[in-house]
Amino acid sequence: MEQDRIATVRPVAEQQATGRVAEIFADIKRTKDIDFVPALWRTLATNPVQLELVWTSLKTLMHPEAVGRKPSLDPATREIIALAVSATNGCAYCVNSHTAALRKLGASTEMLGEVLAIASLFNMTNTLAEGYQIEPDVLPPVE
Repeated sequence: MEQDRIATVRPVAEQQATGRVAEIFADIKRTKDIDFVPALWRTLATNPVQLELVWTSLKTLMHPEAVGRKPSLDPATREIIALAVSATNGCAYCVNSHTAALRKLGASTEMLGEVLAIASLFNMTNTLAEGYQIEPDVLPPVE
């Protein structure tokens, strides 16, 4: 087994990217203010259509200012949601990525612990409510 294996396919090396893939790689670095293209994006680049679809969606929702959209959520809140969902889904890659993004935004160890504690709490209460099949009785107002 290869020591440097990072995926089930060989990711596109940043220096080998051409055409639309190279453009998306440059946009990722610019938008995220980083100096390299992370492994997720290099791996998705093996299917340029998928790369473009995922990047466009992520950029629009996680970096709305970059597409001229005024977000309702601030960057830290968006990253907190991403971290909580990533932890719940068991995605080590995403947990690390969103933890790094939150650290870049100034998150403390205590804050990260609180995010994960709340995510785990609601995984438990959701499971209990679903397991008991409790009928909702606290309903939001309909606008």
